Amino acid sequence: MIHSNVSKTKLLLCSMFSVLAITACSMQTTQLEEDTTKAITEQNKVMAYARFVPERNDDFAWENDKVAFRVYGPAAPLKGHSNGVDAWFKKVDYSIIDKWYDNHLNKGKSYHVDHGEGYDVYHTGISRGVGGSAIWIDGKPHAAHSFKRYNIIESGGDRVEFELIYEWFTPLGIVKEVKTISLEMGSQLYQVDSIFTLDEELASLPIAIGIATHDGKAAVFEDKETGKIAAWEVINGKGVGTGAVIAPSRVESIKHIESDVKDESHIWLITSSNEQGKLSYKAGFAWEGAGEITSTQQWLDYLNSQNKQ
Repeated sequence: MIHSNVSKTKLLLCSMFSVLAITACSMQTTQLEEDTTKAITEQNKVMAYARFVPERNDDFAWENDKVAFRVYGPAAPLKGHSNGVDAWFKKVDYSIIDKWYDNHLNKGKSYHVDHGEGYDVYHTGISRGVGGSAIWIDGKPHAAHSFKRYNIIESGGDRVEFELIYEWFTPLGIVKEVKTISLEMGSQLYQVDSIFTLDEELASLPIAIGIATHDGKAAVFEDKETGKIAAWEVINGKGVGTGAVIAPSRVESIKHIESDVKDESHIWLITSSNEQGKLSYKAGFAWEGAGEITSTQQWLDYLNSQNKQ
């Protein structure tokens, strides 16, 4: 009788432990599923976003649901790099910056190859890329190498805003630019609001905003009446429009200068900062692979619409 009761007790305990084990396993599975879902959601979050990327030569990158950009930072080698703005072609609306860097640096999946979300095939090098700027002296640009410091003001929502601080020697003296960049969701263009100083004093300086023409491969367009410079080219079989717009009253001249030196061919919009050192403009791009702006005329119409807002 005692033996029977002991056996029943053992069976009851085994049953209880089994239930607890199954419950614990079920809880772990549920937690794993929740963590996986959360990771996927965060990874595929649609947002305006910016990040400093020290693991890749101090890059600084930003994006929204339409476009992504990258500039070189303090750790970038002097040779082959400058303050031009690089374009990352994306065809998904969710954030790709962290994923592409992680894949490129840690998982053997280069962001120079399209794995279904887009890729980095636009070449910047020492050019101004998509709307980089330079001090304009005697018909020649004098550009900074890379930013010295950065400050993220807003990121992860419907708008991203940050500062990049540049400082460099020019024939005029030491120029410092505090460049505030912002990008709204839905826009192909980022906004620049800069303040320039010369030898630590606010100054009106001659500024050139450049759009690279990739050694003359791009067709170029200009219109002083709408404050626009633009380019359209075909990269890997798909059209790419790049451009910059400024208040028409701020346009002093527009120059298309081709060069035999790699990366030095541009269309330039010549302007100047005001007496308080301020200068504002927009720049950006559209890639046919994203499926929205797919022709030269659509791109020019888009740029023309920007100064009417």
